[in-house]
Amino acid sequence: MKAIMVVGTTSHAGKSLLTAALCRILCRRGWRVAPFKGQNMALNAYVTASGGEIGHAQAVQAWAAGVTPRVEMNPILLKPQGDMTSQVVLKGRAVGRVGAADYYEQFFEPGWQAIEESLTRLNEEFDLLICEGAGSPAEINLKHRDLANMRIAKHLNAPTLLVVDIDRGGAFAHVVGTLELLEPEERALIKGVIINKFRGQRSLLQSGITWLEERTGIPVIGVIPWLDHSFPAEDSLSLLDRQSSTVTREITVAVIRLPRISNFTDFDPLEAESTVTVKYLGLKDSLGYPDAVIIPGSKTTIADLVAMQRTGMAEAIQNYAAAGGTVMGICGGFQMMGRLLADPEGLEGQEGRYKGLGLLPLKTVITGQKVARQRLVTSNFPQIGLPVTGYEIHQGRSHLVDNDSSESGAVSYKPLFDDANLGVVDSTQSILGTYLHGIFDNGPWRRAWLNRLRQQRGLKSLPTGISNYREQREAMLDSLGDVVESYLDIPRLLSFLEK
Repeated sequence: MKAIMVVGTTSHAGKSLLTAALCRILCRRGWRVAPFKGQNMALNAYVTASGGEIGHAQAVQAWAAGVTPRVEMNPILLKPQGDMTSQVVLKGRAVGRVGAADYYEQFFEPGWQAIEESLTRLNEEFDLLICEGAGSPAEINLKHRDLANMRIAKHLNAPTLLVVDIDRGGAFAHVVGTLELLEPEERALIKGVIINKFRGQRSLLQSGITWLEERTGIPVIGVIPWLDHSFPAEDSLSLLDRQSSTVTREITVAVIRLPRISNFTDFDPLEAESTVTVKYLGLKDSLGYPDAVIIPGSKTTIADLVAMQRTGMAEAIQNYAAAGGTVMGICGGFQMMGRLLADPEGLEGQEGRYKGLGLLPLKTVITGQKVARQRLVTSNFPQIGLPVTGYEIHQGRSHLVDNDSSESGAVSYKPLFDDANLGVVDSTQSILGTYLHGIFDNGPWRRAWLNRLRQQRGLKSLPTGISNYREQREAMLDSLGDVVESYLDIPRLLSFLEK
């Protein structure tokens, strides 16, 4: 089984990005490549064609490799719920909620079995696996139960690349310290070091590289510059870095940064629009009057709704909607926009009934059975007849109540798509919600929705006959591959595979 392992000295060292780049580079060189991450902790999930959940980053890596995402590429997905527990997704299916102290007692053996089975299946179909680790491989208090790093590298006897984020400072200490904490058989697998996120003059770094290579006996096979990219991050900490943009564009869309925001990759296509500013707002930030407000998905819908109510953000959104503002909810955000959310079994933590924002005549009941599937539907809004693809991941069931438009001037509601269960829009076309993740990936739908916002500002409409976001993503992955390939010693990397 041929494989390359990518581990990092820290979280956010750039492992996911480098794995995607290697998938694209080696795919273009004729290898049949697949990504793999044994265990991932992330709230950005993707639903495969089989209806299984994996980390969204692994889906992007699969696209980079030119193959279809599948559950074997991420057999264990942990989705934090904010109360020291996580939902465990094993081989694509949610199998329970567990606390950190109990996770390894209950799931270590089943988890490793799922990893071995997944690796065996991938090996049958692919020439090469690019395996991504998680966090650091040298957490000495966790190594004995680590399912994501050197256990996999040893199982595969995979040449391993150690990635370090030099922008953080202390890069050489990070590399040396990581190597010192690895067992001899683990350290022997580290074949190359990659310095990532370098800013500055390359020649000034050379003396440090020379020292590091002499000190460790391991070559530095690449120095990757700081890259401005839109590769999906795996946790919401990355959203804090997006607040610094001062570019003024024609349309502003505010996304509420919920405490347990999930699937914020939904908004990557909006961020790729040159006329749109996507502004992520914390619950204590001023809402202002953007062109639209989006309440995104959440892993703990009720807890995030209560947090919005306690901070005043809920009231600010209600006032904004009452003044004629456009509000859109996706998945958990859609549920929050209703009148009532009920959790009779306490699946999100505490059973009870909770008052929603009241923007839609909607009642939602949280149920144990999760819906996870890809969808192809036809739009009724903002333009009739547009084909729209996406995916559902939710545990609630929602239905409209009191949709009575018989009174003169009363607001009525209609299905957003030809499947009435997927979302609704009111007759003012300002309040809408949907269960469909990936809705903005659909270029014509996205532009039609943006054109409604532009019309309110008196701006000229954008063309709607455009491609879907996947074509833009392909171009970005090609660009990523080009840049990384130019700074990485690929022949030397491939020589590590010659066993």
